[in-house]
Amino acid sequence: MTARAGADALYRHRVSVSAGLLALLLSGIGQAAAAPLLRFGTEGAYAPFNFIGADGKPQGFDVEIGEALCAALQRRCQWVVQDWDGLIPALNAKRFDAILASMAITEKRKAAVDFTDPYYASPGIVLARAGQGGPLTQAFLTGKTLGVQQETIYEAYLDAEMPGWATVRRYRSQDEAAQDLLNGRLDMLMANSTQLDAWVKANGGYGAFARVGAPFRHPSFGAGAGIAVRKGDAVLHADLNRALAQIVQDGRFAKITARYFDFDIR
Repeated sequence: MTARAGADALYRHRVSVSAGLLALLLSGIGQAAAAPLLRFGTEGAYAPFNFIGADGKPQGFDVEIGEALCAALQRRCQWVVQDWDGLIPALNAKRFDAILASMAITEKRKAAVDFTDPYYASPGIVLARAGQGGPLTQAFLTGKTLGVQQETIYEAYLDAEMPGWATVRRYRSQDEAAQDLLNGRLDMLMANSTQLDAWVKANGGYGAFARVGAPFRHPSFGAGAGIAVRKGDAVLHADLNRALAQIVQDGRFAKITARYFDFDIR
């Protein structure tokens, strides 16, 4: 074989290998692009569970759990931000496929959507500023202003179990309510204890706040937070339950939890 023939053969071999690698790369890109989309609706105003980051995109515990579920299902996540009280109507209007927003499983909501197995559960808590704590009784709450996010299990609990105990101020988002407590426009705030734990740590720690009563549970709070899907969407419901069990078993759930909380929330 002449030197030129050898060079031509080597060139053809390199071209063949390069073409093969390019085809493999394009095939991988095509497979990734072809992965079916899974659209999650979330509120984006309930840190550390879901909030809008500096880049303008949803972040937080719920979002990381959703991304892990998508990976387990070999699907691509897409996040749609929606006001809390519009999440279920938007789901049923098919703006997205599921709600992943720390939504408590309740009988009222189960009439409108189907829920997966719970992915976490935590009690409620009432928080006041430092030096203003006390018992969670009607006598102590009388004359005080208590904030709560509207369309939540805690608003329903206040209306059913503590009617007239305090002046209730209702907020569209948990962030707004927490900010009013911080600025002195509220005497106290009722919310999810896990959510408030992270917020307290980011705003001066427990030395800057006081609990009103002890953390509490009630049957109306349901079994915990679940992922909501449209009524009758049995395939997605089963897929999400299977993926949730998988990320709990393989440790991904625990790793995500450890980035946000120093205690078990399951």
